[in-house]
Amino acid sequence: MIKSAVAQRFRGFLPVVVDIETGGFNANTDAMLEIAAVLVSWDETRGWHRSETVARHVKPFAGARLEESALKFNKIDPWHPFRLAVDEKEALNDIFGRVRDAVNLHGCTRAILVGHNPAFDLSFLKAAVERAKVKRNPFHAFSTFDTASLAGVAFGQTVLSRAVAAAQIEWSEEAAHSAIYDAEKTADLFCVIVNQWDRFRGSDLPSA
Repeated sequence: MIKSAVAQRFRGFLPVVVDIETGGFNANTDAMLEIAAVLVSWDETRGWHRSETVARHVKPFAGARLEESALKFNKIDPWHPFRLAVDEKEALNDIFGRVRDAVNLHGCTRAILVGHNPAFDLSFLKAAVERAKVKRNPFHAFSTFDTASLAGVAFGQTVLSRAVAAAQIEWSEEAAHSAIYDAEKTADLFCVIVNQWDRFRGSDLPSA
């Protein structure tokens, strides 16, 4: 079977950009409050680009710790009725189901998490999977793509807002620190960097 251009580019992995907003820094004790996953695709006209965003507001798990400083930073009220939050299991099943669909669509073997300092997001994702006893996690267990490192090489910037600006992508400080906004800007940054590299490589570009 001929692999799709997406599957060829990253050794069968599908890059999926993930951002998680939390109630603290400890994945085992602190609440996951928002999760967004941005799917990316490739075509000959646009190159790499984001194609779809799937996101959920999440209810704090029973006994979860919520640090005041974290909530002040991300401006999340965990108990606001208009959040329409769901529990961790429902949120993860919704996200994972869509990611698995995309993995199958592109003929990939599994998803690989892309994030800005992704060890943080992957740790919260894995802790939530274990708590909720969610099966069929589509993400690689430990490998990630780090846009902080990639942006450091490409633009000399590692802070997300500065890296986005260096890539000539619009950034709003007021909108920042929501899972959807940060994930979409991280996805745009990732696509800009990969497109630049693919143009540099020239003859090694993916083919449909």
